[in-house]
Amino acid sequence: MTGAGVVLLTTFLASSVEAIEMVIIVLGVGAARGWRSALIGAAAGFAVLAVTIAVLNVALAAIPIGPLRVIVGALLLLFGLQWYRKGIARVAARGLAGMGEEAVEEEDIPASGMDWVAFVLSFKGVLLEGLEIALIVVSFGLAAGQLGLSVVGAAAAVVVIGAAGFALKGFVTRIPRSLLQLIVGTLLTSFGTFWSLEGLGVSWPQSDLDIVLLLVVYSLAAASYITLERRRIHETALEAA
Repeated sequence: MTGAGVVLLTTFLASSVEAIEMVIIVLGVGAARGWRSALIGAAAGFAVLAVTIAVLNVALAAIPIGPLRVIVGALLLLFGLQWYRKGIARVAARGLAGMGEEAVEEEDIPASGMDWVAFVLSFKGVLLEGLEIALIVVSFGLAAGQLGLSVVGAAAAVVVIGAAGFALKGFVTRIPRSLLQLIVGTLLTSFGTFWSLEGLGVSWPQSDLDIVLLLVVYSLAAASYITLERRRIHETALEAA
């Protein structure tokens, strides 16, 4: 493979990792809170990112990404843990049934207008991951003397991963709402934990692969809590009978 091909492939693969995280956040928030506000938030994130890149250009390499990771990670943890807790409670109480028949106490989702929670979560996710992609492009492109090819590789990664996420949209919307809330809560909590600790200086041994480990840990914890809660509900029902 030629030097140009190596640059193209490397930036594509490296950017794909960040793009997958970006798409997962937007996909999860959109399915749980509403697509309109989530997609507007994602578009706003891309717009701010484009302006930032145009203004700062090569100076992007000097941006302190650590504090930004702490802020975004804390925000994802704030909402992720709320959805994680509610998802556990609802799956334990209702199984995998949808929630459409019952009045749920969470309806902080506005019936019309902008859902700012969905907007902010999508916006922050796109902006942070987009900045990391930009840093990959700038650092690797300048080092290899192929900045233009680095941009092409990163843009191709975002387009391919974004198209794959859009193709999965229909599947995600068919997931029962109670289970979906638990899944999204687990995702946001895992990403929030990873970014917050990384921003505070924690070095993850396997880098982004450790997000998968966090997902497994939080999923197992949720399964344990659901089992305990279902047992408690069953015992309470027997006592009442």
